[in-house]
Order: sequence, then C-alpha cells, then structure tokens
Amino acid sequence: MRPAPWIAVVALPLAGCAGVQSALDPAGDEAATIGDIWHLMLGVCGFMFALTMLFLAWAIVRGRRAREADAEARHEPALSLALHGWIALVVAGLAVLAIASFLVDRRLLAPATDVLRVRVTGMQWWWRVEYPSDDPGRTLVTANELHLPVDRTSEIELRTEDVIHSLWIPNLAGKLDLVPGRVNTLRVTPRRIGGFRGQCAEFCGLDHAWMALDVRVESADAFEAWRQRHLAPAKPPLSAGEREGAQLFVQKPCVMCHAIRGSDAAASTGPDLTHFASRATLGAGARPLTREALAMWLADPNRIKPGVHMPAVPMTAAERDRLVDYLMSLE
Repeated sequence: MRPAPWIAVVALPLAGCAGVQSALDPAGDEAATIGDIWHLMLGVCGFMFALTMLFLAWAIVRGRRAREADAEARHEPALSLALHGWIALVVAGLAVLAIASFLVDRRLLAPATDVLRVRVTGMQWWWRVEYPSDDPGRTLVTANELHLPVDRTSEIELRTEDVIHSLWIPNLAGKLDLVPGRVNTLRVTPRRIGGFRGQCAEFCGLDHAWMALDVRVESADAFEAWRQRHLAPAKPPLSAGEREGAQLFVQKPCVMCHAIRGSDAAASTGPDLTHFASRATLGAGARPLTREALAMWLADPNRIKPGVHMPAVPMTAAERDRLVDYLMSLE
C-alpha cells in the first residue's frame, strides 16, 4: 500500500533534521541547550514574521480601498495605538531573546566535576587527538577520531599549529574556533551512545571540506577498554608481507612524518598510525578505510584528497601491496 502524499511532505523535512551531523537531533546537554534557544528564537521570530505579513496584507487592502474612495489622509488614533503596540511587542521579543541567550551562556559555562581532559589540535587538514596523562607514557595519541564516554563531561582543549580552524559536532555541542597561539575549551556532555560526525566549520584552505572528525560516544566500560587497547604499542608484524611492509615503512619517507608506537617511527608531522586499521575513514573522512582506498592513497594521495600535504612516495606496486599489508594489520 503506497503511503499518502502528505506523509512524504511531513516525513522528508523531519528526516532532514535527524542524523549524525544535525544540530536539530541533540545527543548531548550542550547541543540540547543550544537547541532550546534555537526553538525559542524560531518561535519568537516566526510569530513576528507572521504578524508582519498580516499587517502588510492589511495595509495593501486598506490602501486600495482608500484610493478607490479617494479618501484624504487623516489622523487615526487606532492606527497610532497599533504602531505603539507593535514597537512594544518588538522590544519585548528582543528582551526575551537577550535574557534567554544570557541564561544559556551561563548554563554552558557552568563548572563541572569529574571531567575528561582531551586535547584536539587542528592541522591542514586533519585532527590530532590526545588524551593527556600526568604520566607521559600513558598519554594516548590518535588522529581523526574522538572517543567520549556517555554521561560524563569532557573538556576539549582546542589548539591549532597553522591557521584558524573551527570544530563543530552539531549533535553534541556548538562550534568553537581554534586560534593560533590561543587555547579554547569546548565542553561536551554526551547523553546518547552512537557515532557522530564533527567538521571543521571555518574555511582553512584547499581541503577544508575534507576535514571531518569521527566521534564515537560509548559506555564508560567500552571507552576504558578502547583507551587501554590504544595505549598499547602496535602489535609486531606476523606474516612475511607484514614484516616486509614494516621494513619499507622505516626505509621510505613515511618514517619522517608518522609515528607508530613500538617501532622506530616517532615523527609527529602527520597522523599517528599506531592503531591505524581500527579507524573508520582515510584522510580525515575522504574515503572509508579499505585496502583498495589505502593502496590508491599511497599511489597518489592527491587523487583522493586534492591539495593534501602528503607527497606520493615512489614505490613499486609490489612494495605498495606489502605496505598496505602492514598498515592494515595495525588494529
């Protein structure tokens, strides 16, 4: 049985308001608070707009009747009273929005306890994510993925090493800029387990559109299990192909930009690859992570992400296959 046409008219807009990158589908306290004031602003401004259209229609009809009657302009007390009432209504609406905005800001900046500290650094064009610890050996470093525990506040320190970026995870919080030489803090309190998408919301160069952040909200136990697993060094290569790929990694220019804990690679120019194969995407969301996409990336990164700073490393097809074997074993 085919659904009635009106169902599609209602369902399509509602579907567009949901999803993993929608501010109208809040999954955290901060996003819900921002959503509340958004709905208030929509209601107040929508009411004002409707009144404006009604008054405009009334003025047009009244003007036509006046011209037809060839009436002379004259003072009308009712019209003057309506104008003063309209001014008062506008002032009241603006006052409501100003007070609500003030209260929302206070709520967003209220102190929190038992917070998780995370550091996110914007790069052209990817995200370095760190979970700092008083013990440097327990600091977890990853790239382009942010894992957060549900029902716990996280304070995310935002930094940049090049230009201005802006982190926006619509389902969880508002956007906040990453400014060179300054540390900004974004507070996030997730209330729903699931996957969400963050994005750079400030034009930062050629690959700005391909600068996504995979956000995973998990239970406290699942988050701690992920953290412990990713604190471990990369597992040693097992097969002959993986061992050959590991040797190629340190022999080729790869070692000059990337780090793999447990190996001789310790550079920080590019993303940390210790647990590379556990990620969902390649190139900060440019492609799903598959063997085929990785092989294409190694052959010519600019083919997948035009403008990326990673150069094409000269190697044979056989060497590329071995390097793919090794990188895909880093789970």
